[in-house]
Amino acid sequence: MIPWILLDSARVPGRGGELGLYQCGDELTIRIIGEVGLMNSHQHDSEDALAELTCRRLQDTIDPRILIGGLGMGFTLSSALRNIGELARVEVAELVSAVVKWNRGVIGEHSGHPLKDPRVCVREVDVADIIRAERRAFDAIILDVDNGPDGLTRKSNDWLYSLDGLVESYEALRPGGLLSVWSAGPEEKFTSRLLKVGFSVEQMHVRVRNAKGTTDVIWFARREE
Repeated sequence: MIPWILLDSARVPGRGGELGLYQCGDELTIRIIGEVGLMNSHQHDSEDALAELTCRRLQDTIDPRILIGGLGMGFTLSSALRNIGELARVEVAELVSAVVKWNRGVIGEHSGHPLKDPRVCVREVDVADIIRAERRAFDAIILDVDNGPDGLTRKSNDWLYSLDGLVESYEALRPGGLLSVWSAGPEEKFTSRLLKVGFSVEQMHVRVRNAKGTTDVIWFARREE
C-alpha cells in the first residue's frame, strides 16, 4: 500500500490546529493534522455542483460579480469559471496563505490552475470581513467554508451561518442575488434562519462519487428584493 506523505502544513488562524497537505500516488488531500480530512482531489463532485448550479442561476446576469468563501483545492473556483461568462469577476477569500500557495503549485495541477484566470482575484482575508464591508455588491456569494453550518476548522466561521451573519450576507447581495452554501450534511435550523432573514430557499442533495452512501447538501438562498 502506498503511504500518505505530508507535503506541507500550515497553522489555522483562530483555532490553533494545523492543516496538512498530503499526497498518495496521484491523489491529494487536505486534513486537519491528527483529526479529519476536509477535501480530496478525487472527490469534488459536490464542490463542482455548488458552483455550476449557482452559475446556472445567474445566466441572465451579463457581468456577474461572485464572491467565493474558501479556496480549498480550487475545484469550486474552477467550476465557476467553466460555467460563467468572460465578463464575470470572481473574488476568492482564503485566510490561510499556504492554501493559496498550494493551489498555485501542486494542487493547481489537479484543478486546472484556476488562479491563473484573469477573471480571478484572490484576497487573503477572512470572507466574513468582506461580507461585513460590502453592500449590494455581489450577484452571488458561494460559501465553501469548513464543513458547512457545522464547522470544523474555525469556530469563528460559525458567525457566517448565524442569524447575524446571514443578515450581513443578505445585505452584501444585489437584488436577486444568491447565497449558495455547501454542507457535509443537512441542518434544518440553518434553513429556518435563512427564511427568517428573508431569503427564498432551495435545498438540494448531491451524491458524492467514490464515497458510498455519502450525500452533501447545497442551499440556494435568493434575495428577492
